[in-house]
Amino acid sequence: MALYFTELSITSDTTPECASRTISRGRVAWRLSWLPDRLLTLEQARAGMELDELLSEPGSAHDGVALALADDCAGRLGMLREHVVILLAKRMAARLQCAVSTR
Repeated sequence: MALYFTELSITSDTTPECASRTISRGRVAWRLSWLPDRLLTLEQARAGMELDELLSEPGSAHDGVALALADDCAGRLGMLREHVVILLAKRMAARLQCAVSTR
């Protein structure tokens, strides 16, 4: 698992989700692809990407340390881990359905 940072984005080698920098009301903000309606700080965007990576790793489902880290990341976004799991699962289902539709 690795996150890649540029001035404009944060991407992952594990997940298709990303964070992108934007300007809102003259200020720099960040958006997560899986949470597009919220403007975030860079730290929150990083936490959101770390959270996505943690939850995308199948082995973390039974790893107490990984779950504690996921809870911490979710908390920095003001969310519960369980809610994030649902949002990410819905995005994954939508991507799979789109892929099937285009075949």
